[in-house]
Amino acid sequence: MDEVKKPGKPLIYYYVIAMLVLMLFNSLVMPMVARRQIQNVDYNTFVSMLDKGEVGQLQIQKQENRVLFTDKENKTVFKTALVDDPDLVERALSSGASFAGEEIEQMSPVLGFLLSWMLPVLLFVGIGQLLSRRMMNKAGAGSMMFGMGKSNAKVYVKSSSGILFSDVAGEDEAKENLKEIVDYLHNPEKYREIGAAMPKGVLLVGPPGTGKTMLAKAVAGEANVPFFSISGSEFVEMFVGMGASKVRDLFRQAKEKAPCIVFIDEIDAIGQKRDGRIGGNDEREQTLNQLLTEMDGFGGNTGVIILAATNRPDSLDPALTRPGRFDRRVPVELPDLKGREEILKVHAKKIKTAAGIDFGKIARMASGASGAELANIVNEAALRAVRDNRRQAEQADFEESIEVVIAGYQKKNAILTDAEKRIVACHEIGHALVAAKQSASAPVQKITIVPRTSGALGYTMQVEEGNHYLMTKEEIENKIATLTGGRAAEEVCFGSVTTGASNDIEQATKLARAMITRYGMSGDFDMVALETVDNRYLGGDSSLACSAETAAEIDRQVVALVKQQHGKACAILKENRVKLDALTDYLYEKETITGEEFMRILNG
Repeated sequence: MDEVKKPGKPLIYYYVIAMLVLMLFNSLVMPMVARRQIQNVDYNTFVSMLDKGEVGQLQIQKQENRVLFTDKENKTVFKTALVDDPDLVERALSSGASFAGEEIEQMSPVLGFLLSWMLPVLLFVGIGQLLSRRMMNKAGAGSMMFGMGKSNAKVYVKSSSGILFSDVAGEDEAKENLKEIVDYLHNPEKYREIGAAMPKGVLLVGPPGTGKTMLAKAVAGEANVPFFSISGSEFVEMFVGMGASKVRDLFRQAKEKAPCIVFIDEIDAIGQKRDGRIGGNDEREQTLNQLLTEMDGFGGNTGVIILAATNRPDSLDPALTRPGRFDRRVPVELPDLKGREEILKVHAKKIKTAAGIDFGKIARMASGASGAELANIVNEAALRAVRDNRRQAEQADFEESIEVVIAGYQKKNAILTDAEKRIVACHEIGHALVAAKQSASAPVQKITIVPRTSGALGYTMQVEEGNHYLMTKEEIENKIATLTGGRAAEEVCFGSVTTGASNDIEQATKLARAMITRYGMSGDFDMVALETVDNRYLGGDSSLACSAETAAEIDRQVVALVKQQHGKACAILKENRVKLDALTDYLYEKETITGEEFMRILNG
């Protein structure tokens, strides 16, 4: 792959193309370029010049109905109209003018040959020699023609982006891991004295939007060193060998500017596991092989640190993640409650906010949100304030922006019939009532039956009081019962069901299946993993790892579990039928109620 190719064939093709261009140039362009400037004169002037003996050469062109002639020195060409003059030939001969046998307007043969053949040939040969020297300067540089094999990494020198660790909130553990890299770049001698070697590669893994790229820039900002940034997809080209050439060029630049940081975003684009399948992506594999070679080529303490980010760590080639290459993995997970609050405060500094904003409450409402989603929530709050002609974002703006991110904007033109509106109100109260009557359920924050652009006709928002890392079997069963509460309320109040519970059914089934196949909460299967999950940072693709008979038994237990919790929800609603009707009427009238209003009527 590093072999220098002889430029014989490319140069031959180049000269053939050059000759074709030269022939077209001579046949189309040169006839126009070679013509001398022709001056128009009237016939009387022509006759006067003949009488004075000032005409050198003369040519009568009857088909063009014109007369061409030159002065005595043959420097200037004149043109006049041909008129009926029988004495013209005799007058011309007596004046000493000579009749030309070829085109007067053509330049001399020697000058024409030099301009039309020698000059272009010399020009093309010179360009060809220049290109051949450039192609021979570097190994594989034939692919560098027109910049196709050159690295197009973005370079940020001395933290021009202005991002520091103080600008990154909610990822304290990741920052602690990366501060050691910064300290090494500042004080390498401290590590050399004890014989410690800094990791060559640091892999940032986590879900999308958690700030992996921002953390990498913050490392470069804190270390105050050059920062090379490139995406993994930018290495892969249509022609084989281009990606490997880009890798070589990138690391050559990095070595020249060491100490520095090279950041490869979405490294899974080139770092996926290699296999033996025929017809695979040879270009991607060659690019990966070159990357592995370059990382091995670093000597001890060269001052070049490789950072990479991915949300698919399981798909990376083992040769890439082994010690000596990417030997440190830094998880960048979704922020917890404290992290979400800090992120909201950081982004809120960029907009004008009213006094007394409770970011803790907003952080609790935004459970499970990533850093990018929290930034979007703050921006939506500012946009809502502008729409209402206010100069500051208020608490209500932040709370509404969370609902916009979760369920979409309110649909102004969606008008429900009275019957549909009452069914939706009963459905949502069913969720809230079942949740409130069970222990270890998150408190109800808000209930609304205003349609949203996501397709939801209403929703019930529950907000946890603090961080919640573990769920017991009873808590999951209660959550399944809460999800079935909407359908159960329709059955209790109307004796019929609607299509509004489709999303509830999907979530309840997913939870019940996870209890049995992944969490070991089934008495029959004990602690046996029956399902595997891939790409857990991208939503998780699950697949069963069991026989067909076991899969059938899993389905039977999932149905029994959901049916059991559905029955429990129906029993709770029948016991509290009076409260169910009262809350349904209140929500039907108000359309949106708070958790405090809900609990006041429930306990009243």
